[in-house]
Amino acid sequence: FCWRVCRTLCGVRMKIAVIGQSLFGQEVYKELRKEGHNIVGVFTIPDKDGKADPLATEAEKDGVAVFKFPRWRVKGQAIPEVVDQYKATGAELNVLPFCSQFIPMEVIDHPQHGSIIYHPSLLPRHRGASAINWTLIHGDKKGGFTVFWADDGLDTGPILLQRECDVEPDDTVNTIYKRFLFPEGVKGTVEAVRLIAEGKAPRITQPQEGATYECIQKKDNSKIDWNQPAEAIHNWIRGNDKVPGAWAKVDGQKVTFYGSTLVNNGTAAKGEPLEIPGASRPGIVTKAGLVLFGNDGKTLMVKNLQFEDGKMIAAAQYFRSGSSAAVELTEEEKTFSILTNVSQIEDSTDFFKSGAASMDVVRLVEEVKLRASHCQLQNEDVYMNTTFQDFIQMCVRKLRGEDDEEELVVDYVSKNINNMTIKMPHQLFINGEFVDAEGGKTYQTINPTDGTAICDVSLAQIQDVDKAVAAAKEAFEEGEWGKMNPRDRGRLIYKLADLMEEHQEELATIEAIDSGAVYTLALKTHVGMSIQTFRYFAGWCDKIQGSTIPINQARPNRNLTFTKREPIGVCAIVIPWNYPLMMLAWKTAACLTAGNTVVLKPAQVTPLTALKFAELAAKGGDSKGNPQSDRNEPPPPGALVGQRLSDHPDVRKLGFTGSTEIGKHIMKSCAVSNVKKVSLELGGKSPLIIFSDCDMDKAVRMGMSSVFFNKGENCIAAGRLFVEDTIHDQFVKKVVEEVKKMKIGDPLDRSTDHGPQNHKAHLDKLQTVKIEYKINK
Repeated sequence: FCWRVCRTLCGVRMKIAVIGQSLFGQEVYKELRKEGHNIVGVFTIPDKDGKADPLATEAEKDGVAVFKFPRWRVKGQAIPEVVDQYKATGAELNVLPFCSQFIPMEVIDHPQHGSIIYHPSLLPRHRGASAINWTLIHGDKKGGFTVFWADDGLDTGPILLQRECDVEPDDTVNTIYKRFLFPEGVKGTVEAVRLIAEGKAPRITQPQEGATYECIQKKDNSKIDWNQPAEAIHNWIRGNDKVPGAWAKVDGQKVTFYGSTLVNNGTAAKGEPLEIPGASRPGIVTKAGLVLFGNDGKTLMVKNLQFEDGKMIAAAQYFRSGSSAAVELTEEEKTFSILTNVSQIEDSTDFFKSGAASMDVVRLVEEVKLRASHCQLQNEDVYMNTTFQDFIQMCVRKLRGEDDEEELVVDYVSKNINNMTIKMPHQLFINGEFVDAEGGKTYQTINPTDGTAICDVSLAQIQDVDKAVAAAKEAFEEGEWGKMNPRDRGRLIYKLADLMEEHQEELATIEAIDSGAVYTLALKTHVGMSIQTFRYFAGWCDKIQGSTIPINQARPNRNLTFTKREPIGVCAIVIPWNYPLMMLAWKTAACLTAGNTVVLKPAQVTPLTALKFAELAAKGGDSKGNPQSDRNEPPPPGALVGQRLSDHPDVRKLGFTGSTEIGKHIMKSCAVSNVKKVSLELGGKSPLIIFSDCDMDKAVRMGMSSVFFNKGENCIAAGRLFVEDTIHDQFVKKVVEEVKKMKIGDPLDRSTDHGPQNHKAHLDKLQTVKIEYKINK
């Protein structure tokens, strides 16, 4: 309020006519009012289908005069009565934030300060109505906007203000508009008005050099020319995404391509070939999307396709788009209601033909999430299912877990044990699939209770590590895990925890036979704490934020520094054998929460719960961005795989739990390879000190617990006991008495105190506890 009063007293409050439309125009209007300017009139388009433009709605709410002229000119001549109504407002400045109408020069030149226009390109480049499209089509590395003084040319007036931004490789019209052109454009337009009010606004003549003018992009001129390099095809598709949409003839019909990204390893893609007339070679329909080829042999991938009838599908579903049978709804499901604002809905009611726009898509998705929290939708789901029948069928399939995802193929090893049938994957898990190791190599994982083989497990080779890292990198760069709404990511991680809880008895049984952990301890600690870890980190997904810090030395004191936390990329995790599932949870949950992808190396002697977890992760996600394609698990020969992960240039961070000696070697390899970030948890075996004034019975209990918990395989285990000499013999006697009462053996026996040590991991250095140190108080 004080700022507005100050500006008014200083004489810089202006009478402004806002001429334009859309949410952008609405935001500029609101900010100008906040600055204290007097909006004397809003000139916008007539209502469409009974719905007012957002700018008109906002102005009418404030009691500002709103004019909805269908046109300003007839046969090139200004309409006198329209111009007269405009002049009657007494505007000192016209602001055109976004205007699709032709405004006559009688209006443009009338105000004392003339007219300014927002244009979404760095003039003089890309004059014309499709400036954003052509910024992307030409592959410009820099984009931005211009606020210029209107003249009688087409985007040729003097420049008042410009702001630029980087154009990301996979930007679309929508992403660059939302990220920069909209928010910064609003600020820039308001700043331009401020400069005019203060008498500081420049008029910089546009240079002729570098000036371009391109036509308006429409459907009939957005056909794809396949005789170009992959990058040019990619730029054409993204430059027309979503409007008007780049298209080509496929199987005799017009198909529009959306969601293009450049891919590095598309030539190795596996899938079904799709003939595309004019293309240098057939496309490949893969699980991730449609891989397309440029005439340079390089590749791009599109995520979605739309047919002439308006039906949109995921590109990966091209050969299965018409195969789904209708779902028979239960009586409860028939009450599932969306579009409650439409008076009468039939199966054929089309969401968009009923007047819905992009903002309504967001509202619809959020309404569904509110009413059915287990139905996780993306905006694309609405575009792909535009009729009420298709939309409801899709929602119900998702709620039932029948949403046409490819079934995960698992070659289980089954065992009837612990009063249940456990089903254990035994192959490598790479890129959402269980696969054999290179060369079909395997090894036997052993039950430490009796030394018998549990099953043969695939033994990862260097080539498998490279495949896993490549899959994780592609999932990070091309997938949606790191890009998705953090709350949606949190819901998926929480859903994974729920699945683990559903299978907790099976996980605990596998942990017991593979690592020797007592079943009850495995159920409560190994598995229970792992579930809690994933639930905890699920809540962190939408709370990862940066910091904004004032710079005190700056003059004037308006400068700030800020940090922005972003995913790192591919994270490699190397875990030990003492808590196989819990070590996995501690490291993997944090990585996935932050939007990273993971390559996990479980201990060679305890791989089975990690592989079971991979199966649950694959089944628990959805195609829009799940842990299934973002986690890769190669059971390894330790040194071989660990060394490759340390050296791999595409791994951005490595987490390791193990010995100090190996930790030193890993840190060196990570530094030499690509200076990757490293987190190390090393050493352990701390001493426990017991003095003569202790509670003896409690000291014995605590001492034994410190030594024997989880059969001594504990990073904080008391590997040494220091006992005061005056109580040494008494303490040893009580320990021996208690040890004689302990039952050590079958971890599945509920009366067992301690399972067998995982002797596979101790062949070279068996651990013993010696109470041999005496100290003086």
